[in-house]
Amino acid sequence: MSETRATTPVFPPGRYGRRREGGRRRSLPLVVAAVVFAVGGLALSWAYYQKFGQTNYSPEIVGWNEPTDTEMVIKFRVRVPSGETAACALRARDFQGYELGTRTVTVPAKPGGGEVEVTESVPTTARGAVGDVMNCRPVG
Repeated sequence: MSETRATTPVFPPGRYGRRREGGRRRSLPLVVAAVVFAVGGLALSWAYYQKFGQTNYSPEIVGWNEPTDTEMVIKFRVRVPSGETAACALRARDFQGYELGTRTVTVPAKPGGGEVEVTESVPTTARGAVGDVMNCRPVG
């Protein structure tokens, strides 16, 4: 008995409809969708970087102390660009890291720009252990 092998199946004409050849038409929408997705992702990344990325306001903690159970004094330095004012968010926490109080303070502009050293009090609900400057942003 002889055996013949066909490399592609042979179907009767007209019985199974028209066969499609190649996959070029399917890959074009996939490529277009990938490009649109990539451009959208880059645009979103750029927008978030502009809103939350590097700023000209660089806070640095100098120290803190807790004079009472209802107050923490935080001392920090912040670089403020010339002619601008900064709003800095301060936070007091306990040993476990729970937030005890927050306060936003305004740091005035320094003539010529540069670092400004600020000492501010944050009201707390219990005795604090750690003082933070969460961020500094331009006022307005």
